[in-house]
Amino acid sequence: MRVAVTGGGGFLGSHLCEALLRRGDSVVCLDNFSTGDPENIAPLLSHPRFTFLHADVSVAVEVTGRVDAVAHLASPASPPDYLRQPLETLMVGSRGTENALELALRDGARFILASTSEIYGDPLVHPQEEGYWGNVNSIGPRSVYDEAKRYAEAVSAAYRRTHGLDVGIARIFNTYGPRMRPHDGRVVSSFITQALTGEPLTIYGDGEQTRSFCYVDDLVRGLLALLDSSEMGPFNLGNPVERTVSELAETVLAMTGSRSEVRHHPLPTDDPVRRRPVITRAQEVLGWQPEIDIVEGLRRTVAHFAAREDGLGASAAAIRGSQDETVPLAAATGTVAQTIPGPASAVGVTPATAAGPSASGG
Repeated sequence: MRVAVTGGGGFLGSHLCEALLRRGDSVVCLDNFSTGDPENIAPLLSHPRFTFLHADVSVAVEVTGRVDAVAHLASPASPPDYLRQPLETLMVGSRGTENALELALRDGARFILASTSEIYGDPLVHPQEEGYWGNVNSIGPRSVYDEAKRYAEAVSAAYRRTHGLDVGIARIFNTYGPRMRPHDGRVVSSFITQALTGEPLTIYGDGEQTRSFCYVDDLVRGLLALLDSSEMGPFNLGNPVERTVSELAETVLAMTGSRSEVRHHPLPTDDPVRRRPVITRAQEVLGWQPEIDIVEGLRRTVAHFAAREDGLGASAAAIRGSQDETVPLAAATGTVAQTIPGPASAVGVTPATAAGPSASGG
């Protein structure tokens, strides 16, 4: 099978590309590295079944030759990224999704959309099952991501109804693992970066808000199961074990042996207070459920970050400079793009020269 993966140079996208190659598929990876990293796919560039296209999918998705499936993962996915690129985020959720759908329609290919648990907003129903329509502030700062994904789901469903396109929708809950950018502003990467560098761990609010953390290998298995099916869903993909942010901080401190203190900051606008997926539909229809618990997943993730500890200082400083939610992470220091290792450090891939979409993490 030949699969086009938009956002294939990002955290989640690169893992999906690898998994597809391991099972014998051919991969066409599209990215412009606005939030991804060429290092994620550098080992794949010499693979005979891997093709990379430097492309902004919001402008065009031009793939030569037939594809059997399209996995649309392109989008900024962490709050600092989509607050820094609000219009680009809306564009990739709308025009980018339409372009990816047109590629699938051209070849009669299977199309899967990497949507998000942010569809549910700050939920009034707990836990969240797919039939819940959500509680989203359509004009709040987070709306650029929430509504982009809601539109992406709507236009994907419309292509299925109108054109009979084989569409599947995955609603991805908090996913973590190796290749997360240490400065991306997500809670797992931030805590690990801060713990390893001796910085205070930043907790927004009282720390009693909850998340459900799914290790990346488990999440990729879910995407593959959806890709191989003919089901639309939507399907919640995430780990249903709910933990508070304070519990996560304690686990990271214990695992790293760090003496970092914990500091509290105001809760950002529209930040969800509780989040836990109901995954019954994925279990029954796709035969999928997560297998890797938080301790093992964090152990692997901490090891990945620790192996790159020399480069974490600039990332920790960027996190520290972005603790006011009105200051997007990449703008907090003014020089973050030059001081944090990223696209320019890779060999064989040309970094983007303009802002655009990369990979979604849920």
